[in-house]
Amino acid sequence: MNPFPDDIFTEPEDVDPDTLANLGPLAPLAGVWEGRKGIDLNPKAEGPERRAYLERIEMQPIDPQPNGPQLLYGLRYHVHIATPEEDTTFHDQVGYWLWEPKTGLVMQTLAIPRGQVALAKGQGQAGDATLVVRAERGGPGYGICSTDFLEWAFRTDSYELEITFHADGSWSYVSDTMLAVRGQAAPFRHRDVNRLTKVGEPTLNPLARIARGETPHLKVHGLG
Repeated sequence: MNPFPDDIFTEPEDVDPDTLANLGPLAPLAGVWEGRKGIDLNPKAEGPERRAYLERIEMQPIDPQPNGPQLLYGLRYHVHIATPEEDTTFHDQVGYWLWEPKTGLVMQTLAIPRGQVALAKGQGQAGDATLVVRAERGGPGYGICSTDFLEWAFRTDSYELEITFHADGSWSYVSDTMLAVRGQAAPFRHRDVNRLTKVGEPTLNPLARIARGETPHLKVHGLG
């Protein structure tokens, strides 16, 4: 039995425009972050490769998102990763972190420029010390979609991200992606770990700026 109401059109009223005040378990993620001790374990023809990496993540609040009767608050993020020995991009990723206060639903969307997207799901409430989201290939609602080549050569069967918030305000993560690598009998656990510290504060979302009488600085279609 699904938990959704019969009225799928009516949106919530009296929505608080201040996203930063309504992020629940996502609140500790807002801002700009850097980590300099990341470790990546990835598959190569000659065997697993271990690489150190440098990471920068920017997470900025978006306006509240009504979805029929649902109300979501969230962060738009961009991850950029390089290695200590190279200036070129090692990994790039964009997406959203979303939270539904009514149900505690947490979602992470992600897209990478190798032709792969995913929608991962978890549960959380304000003050949680950890946050876990997961997606599985072929899932009915929260899954993974890849190009034909990735499906053939490096099929992603599952993705799980566990975040731990620390008392000093930093946070760390363990990301496990289970791969079916062509020519290898056993699944490969592609793992990334890092710890990030804040280097910049988040900005207010546009609707919150308007509510405070500020100019939202929109730059869409010549506005602003």
